[in-house]
Parts: sequence; structure tokens; C-alpha cells
Amino acid sequence: MGDEIVISVLEHHSNIVPWQLLAQRTGAVLRWFDITEAGRLDLAKAEADGLINERTRIVSLAWVSNVLGTVNPVAQIAAQAHAVGAIVVVDGSQGVPQLPTRVSQLGADLLAFTGHKLVGPTGIGVLWGRYDLLAGLPPFLGGGEMIEVVTMESSTYAPPPYRFEAGTPPIAQAVGLGAAIEYLEGVGMEWVAAHETEITAYALAGMASLPGVRVLGPTEAVDRGGAVSFTLSTTDGLEIHPHDVMQLLDARGIAVRGGHHCARPLHARLGITASSRASSYLYTTTGEIDALIDGLAYVQDFFGRRA
Repeated sequence: MGDEIVISVLEHHSNIVPWQLLAQRTGAVLRWFDITEAGRLDLAKAEADGLINERTRIVSLAWVSNVLGTVNPVAQIAAQAHAVGAIVVVDGSQGVPQLPTRVSQLGADLLAFTGHKLVGPTGIGVLWGRYDLLAGLPPFLGGGEMIEVVTMESSTYAPPPYRFEAGTPPIAQAVGLGAAIEYLEGVGMEWVAAHETEITAYALAGMASLPGVRVLGPTEAVDRGGAVSFTLSTTDGLEIHPHDVMQLLDARGIAVRGGHHCARPLHARLGITASSRASSYLYTTTGEIDALIDGLAYVQDFFGRRA
């Protein structure tokens, strides 16, 4: 009792719900970083509140927000966490596909990311962890391939990573993920990161040219990923629902997402129920961004004529 788990308000549900379940099972207290009006972690408030302290056992943060695009200062926070003996878990699902990744510099003890965010297949991801931590964890699934010796009375388990890989692995997905990683290594993650910065800056500038667009999160492509979430209103102030934005853009061959993007607490913190999100990657061109900006102007005009 008295243990604390620290996350942030900008997390994807997948980095909120498991910690809620763990807190319910163990009696630990779940605490979180707030954000500033600019959409960055409020480090000053966290320091004043003693958010990371001697009771902190785990700090789990997204490297890059899937909604705001914010690149969080994980290494700085990891240093604070390690100073009090806490374990640092990093959600790298948005960061690893966009940024050169060196876990030693990031300060992660455990880092997870998913294949489908980096031009790989769905249904597979990666968990990297410090070997001593993995060796101290019990298996969470039982079956073939994760065992060392089995008797009718008891079993012993294989060393990591095998003890966590019970049963038949997703072979085709693993091959596909390996090919995707090799492809990105060939392109060069430094190039990918530079392109993301350039194309995001172009998109932010285009959105700034339209009245009625509110970009959520940082409005400059500094310490920022490629996801740009926004709300849209007509020029006379009529709010347009993100699902309507999504549908009209889809009719013009422009793919965005509408909803809370598996980050409902963040949207509640921002005072909205949903947003639209445009996501760029290494294949996104300035011409496609131009089409998006033209499409947003079309949506504004479409609903403005019906106001």
C-alpha cells in the first residue's frame, strides 16, 4: 500500500486502462502529469505537486502523443524516476516509427511499439526490456515453447524472451515486421524524422491560414510528431462535428480520422468530445497537404451555406 504509478493525461487508452487495472488489484495510487495550454507536459506543476516521489514505483509515458503530436521529454523524466528507484515504461508506438531510437539515451527500462505504425503488418509489436527486469518477471501465458522442464508436479521456464512467447508465434507477421524495419533502416530514420518535421510544419502553416481551424497541441513543428489533431468551424463560428469533417473529406479522397482517438481523458481535459486528425508519414507529400487544406476550406463552405 502507498505505491504510486505515474502516467499522463495525454496517454492513449492502452497506457491508461492497464494501469487502472493494476492499481485496482494492488491498491496502488494512479497519478498523472497534466498538460499546459500549449499541449506539453506541465513539468512545473508536476514538480510543485511532487508527482514523482519516493512512493513512485512506475512511470509510464508516451514518447509521442498520438493526438497532440507532442514529443515528451522522456529522458528528463526518466532521470527523475530512476533517482527514486522507479521503473520507466515508454509507449513508443508513435515515437519509434518517426524518430531514431536509442533506448539507452531515452532512459527506458521497458519500451513497446506496434508494427502497423511503421509500415508493417497488424497483429504484432515489440517489447524491449532490460534483461534483468525481464528475467525477474513471471510468464503471463502458459503453453509450449515457454518452458524449460515440465513434470506433473511443477514446471520451470525458459529464459527471456522465450518465457513470454507461449504457443505458435505470429510467424507471417514477424517476417513482415522484420521486412518493415529493414526497409526503414534502409531509408534512414534521420531522413524520416527530418521529413516528418518538414511536412508537419507545412501542414501547420496551411491550417493556420484558415480561420476556424483550432490545432490541438503545439502549433510549431518543434519537438512535435506528425499527428495533427484539430477542430473546425465555419467562418461565422458554427462548429462542425469531426465525423462530418471526416465524411466530406473522404468523399474527396482525403483520409482523416474523427473521434477521440482512444484518448478520451485528453479530449475531456481540452474541453471537447472529439477532434479530427490528419496523420502524415514518410510517404506524405506537400501536394497531399495542399489537398487537405483545400478540402477543409470546402467543408467550411459546405456547412457555412447551411448555417
